[in-house]
Amino acid sequence: MAEAEAAPQKAKRWKKKKPPVRRTVSQICPPPRRPLTVADIRPGMENERLGVVRDSMFQNPLIVKAELGKPRERSCSLPGIDFNYGLYIRGTDGGVPAALGHWNVFKQQPTCPTELTRNYIAMNRGAVKAGLVTTRENLLYRRLNDIRISDQEDRRTRKEPPALPPDMTFGVMQRPSTPFFDLLQHRYQQLWVQEQKATQTAIKLEKKHKVILGKLYETRSCQLRKYKPPVKLDALWHMPHFQKVGPHLHTFPTEADRERALKAHQEECAVRQGTLRMGNYTHP
Repeated sequence: MAEAEAAPQKAKRWKKKKPPVRRTVSQICPPPRRPLTVADIRPGMENERLGVVRDSMFQNPLIVKAELGKPRERSCSLPGIDFNYGLYIRGTDGGVPAALGHWNVFKQQPTCPTELTRNYIAMNRGAVKAGLVTTRENLLYRRLNDIRISDQEDRRTRKEPPALPPDMTFGVMQRPSTPFFDLLQHRYQQLWVQEQKATQTAIKLEKKHKVILGKLYETRSCQLRKYKPPVKLDALWHMPHFQKVGPHLHTFPTEADRERALKAHQEECAVRQGTLRMGNYTHP
């Protein structure tokens, strides 16, 4: 009796369980609210309008206003909750049990025979011998006399790929890794300092072994070659009756006052405005 009761329990235990029901994207993330219509508008709402009102007015995002305390309405309508987004593909290969039970062997596809290249030289030669020179006559002759190149001649005419060494590696060479330890220890700075010291030492040794010539004395011929005779500049020509005419206006009492005023003007030229530096002061 006990064995009869245990049999249904074992059958239930080994019964294949149904796969769990998967929720769709629409159920997890429901679509946003649908666009507003004329029937949804109530008095006092932000989108209440006067005059002729159409449903298309509430599908323009530039016209629709956001309601207070509500999410913003979208101008495009989306499918309902029953719509599934994306593509769900169930396994058709049997899964793990089918992979363990047998081994799928790849079946080689039947190879189609390669079409030989047409021998246009032989066909043109035969057409000329037959007295066919027009385009249509040549086309008809090629349809009746389709001459092909043999396999050996076709291999000879085709360009074979270049012979590559067996140990050749294709692709781009890998960039060497960044020496972080050298960067942290300022190794490049130390090498640069050592190079600069070695360069300075080499320059000092070169100057030490350089032959210093004695002082060169210029001969008389060298001095005469560089000598430039002075040129006496003649005075500018003035009309005789204007040479003894003095100034008509004296604004300074004495010559000393005049010199003192010119000296003060020269000292203040840097801080005055104007072309002749006789204007206002530039500093406040």
